[in-house]
Amino acid sequence: MGVPAFFRWLSRKYASIIVHCVEEKSKECNGVRIPVDTSKPNPNEVEFDNLYLDMNGIIHPCTHPEDKPAPKNEDEMMVAIFEYIDRLFNIVRPRRVLYMAIDGVAPRAKMNQQRSRRFRASKEGVELQEEKKKVREEIYQRGGYLPPDEIKERFDSNCITPGTEFMDNLAKCLRYYIAERLSNDPGWRNLTVVLSDASVPGEGEHKIMDFIRRQRAQPNHDPNTHHCLCGADADLIMLGLATHEPNFTIIREEFKPNKPRPCALCGQMGHEIKDCQGLAREKQGEHDQFADSVPVSEQEFIFIRLSVLREYLERELTMASLPFPFNFERSVDDWVFMCFFVGNDFLPHLPSLEIREGAIDRLVAIYKDVVHKTGGYLTENGFVHLERVEMIMQAVGVAEDNIFKKRKEDDEAFKRRMKEKKKRLKRPAFLPTGQFAPQALGGRAIPQPIQNARHTAFDMRMQGMDQRPSDGPGTRGEKRKAEDSDSEPEPEDNVRLWEDGWKQRYYKTKFDVDASDETFRRKVVKSYVEGLCWVLRYYYQGCASWKWYFPFHYAPFASDFKDIKGMFMEFETGTKPFKPLEQLMGVFPAASGNFLPTTWRALMTNPDSSIIDFYPEDFAIDLNGKKYAWQGVALLPFVDERRLRAALEEVYPDLTPEEPFLSLHFMCMIKFKDPQYEEGFVFKAVILPGAKIPSKVLKPSDWEKSNRGPWKPQLGFNPNRQQVHLDQSAFRALSHNMNRDRPRDGLYSNAPPPGNYHGGPYRPSHGGPSHGPINAHVPHFPSKFLSSHLKELNTQVLTAQEGCAQTGTWIPIGLFLCILFFCVLS
Repeated sequence: MGVPAFFRWLSRKYASIIVHCVEEKSKECNGVRIPVDTSKPNPNEVEFDNLYLDMNGIIHPCTHPEDKPAPKNEDEMMVAIFEYIDRLFNIVRPRRVLYMAIDGVAPRAKMNQQRSRRFRASKEGVELQEEKKKVREEIYQRGGYLPPDEIKERFDSNCITPGTEFMDNLAKCLRYYIAERLSNDPGWRNLTVVLSDASVPGEGEHKIMDFIRRQRAQPNHDPNTHHCLCGADADLIMLGLATHEPNFTIIREEFKPNKPRPCALCGQMGHEIKDCQGLAREKQGEHDQFADSVPVSEQEFIFIRLSVLREYLERELTMASLPFPFNFERSVDDWVFMCFFVGNDFLPHLPSLEIREGAIDRLVAIYKDVVHKTGGYLTENGFVHLERVEMIMQAVGVAEDNIFKKRKEDDEAFKRRMKEKKKRLKRPAFLPTGQFAPQALGGRAIPQPIQNARHTAFDMRMQGMDQRPSDGPGTRGEKRKAEDSDSEPEPEDNVRLWEDGWKQRYYKTKFDVDASDETFRRKVVKSYVEGLCWVLRYYYQGCASWKWYFPFHYAPFASDFKDIKGMFMEFETGTKPFKPLEQLMGVFPAASGNFLPTTWRALMTNPDSSIIDFYPEDFAIDLNGKKYAWQGVALLPFVDERRLRAALEEVYPDLTPEEPFLSLHFMCMIKFKDPQYEEGFVFKAVILPGAKIPSKVLKPSDWEKSNRGPWKPQLGFNPNRQQVHLDQSAFRALSHNMNRDRPRDGLYSNAPPPGNYHGGPYRPSHGGPSHGPINAHVPHFPSKFLSSHLKELNTQVLTAQEGCAQTGTWIPIGLFLCILFFCVLS
């Protein structure tokens, strides 16, 4: 969705939608790894039917991770991807369908964002190399030490784009992986597996949504199917709500902001490249035995329960005394639509709406007030009633002036707080003396007696005041040193939305037109209105037009949305997606041209190329009121589709027989075909007949949790899990038996291909009676290490119980616990 703050806002406002995943770990016996039997019941106490993997959210962290060393080669990348999928499969354990979707060629509306990201990545890579070179030279001049600069080819993440050789290799490896798991893993048996690779047009998550829509429209569809979708993008939450499936869950990595990263120059933790001092590396272990391994905590997963989010929204959106019947499903669709105004992958957000300023809450409040006058809902099955949307926009427009002024006041207040905080940190530390002075433990010094404690305390206060920075007359006229300045350089803001005349300055600065140019302003508004209709249709019905896109870098104001009812009629029909090579030419910078055939690459670099202006070597980034460059707007020229296709017609004949994957859409065998519907068919955004609404989860106290300070997600779907309490002797036993200095396996295993997945003495389950796991819920662990150990201990209990059940032998619980404790000690 392109809104990093959206999930953070959602998880804080609706805290109970999140639960921690319970993950069963594999065991090792006599040096042989025994994998988890995923055919057994899900330890999360919920059974999922379908698992959908938005594969690009897996490919990126596995090929170029941010918090651990990158894989050395493409083989290690593929193994990392396989292991990641195995973890997800182990947690979710789908019983009917596994759908793996890799991004194919995207609609033109998305290509603008892809182009911006890839040009930025190339620009940041060059800047990083220049910064490393500069800092390295400075450190050498100071006599510092740095490890030799490794000469290795940098992995260009831009290759994760349809049409590259990397994506073709990935598809082949995944087909091999799927065939192996279907043949050897009991949890994969009787499972329908669909792989939609990069050769199939469409974004991964929207290919998944299209699959779900088409299945829902079938007469034999089970309306109580429990779906689980894996992905970290915020728009997956919107897409899940848009299905109107009552049982829909999202699984994603737990969000942990500000995770430490190693310095890009010396590889050590604790500082950034700009602060690198070139100090010698500290020993890792007594004999430096852990020098080649970086301690990395395994990322944990969480579930987002959309059924619980629907409970929250039902309470928040329910309206009384409406002039028409209240329909919760329609109000959910309106809520999804209103969230588009704060940002998405296809349109810039409106200047007056920021998530961190409570924009969604403001929109909901306005919606509930205005909907009484609109005569109906804003949307229906993915189609927009523009005259009703105009009423919402005009209500926002009335408040725009106050919103901009309040934003400025909040920013100034924040800067003042930060300035005071810096001053406090700069004050020299004050140590009390005499009897109040700190004493070393075990020291022999005897503190001096104090004759008058009040006088001593007064002297200490005065001493503290003397250490404060003086603002007296003696310092007036003295220039402060640059390094003592408490203020950071502010980016120049020529628009100044908080001052009168903001609309005129905005259009002049951002669009280079006068605000009085009514024709141009309506052109921008018309394009934005088309965008709102396109995005909603995309979420509910599929891609309405492969060629439409918003042709401006900035959005209009809410107050500009006047007389919009007739601005949009219908999209052009029969449009086709780009071919993979054409998309590469549309989104790649010249620095990534090595992924293209030679003659195609020349169009990016040859000064005489007819499209050379599409590939600027440098470009401006407008911070647009933000603090960091990654938040700003990349001012890149938009690609003219007609000019691009005309230039490519001359080089298409140059493709060699070894490059078929670059120009074709469908080159793999198709073993699955989606149900087909006639053109113009409308998928209904409703709860299907026969669907059972899940039991209510929220209690009255859950509505106030977000205001009670720190809150942690529960463990698993069952809120009444039996709690385990350990006394001090148990903690000592665990600590004694956990050898923290033992060498660990590398981050990426050197295991052979997945054909040897069951190389050890693996025994599938034999059926028969079985007992569920002891549900261990420990809300406050002393450490994550202990948390993972207790989960492992819980699994050992499960294994012991099942062993008793299969042999028909029952052990008294007291004896069982003694045996278990003996096993821990041994």
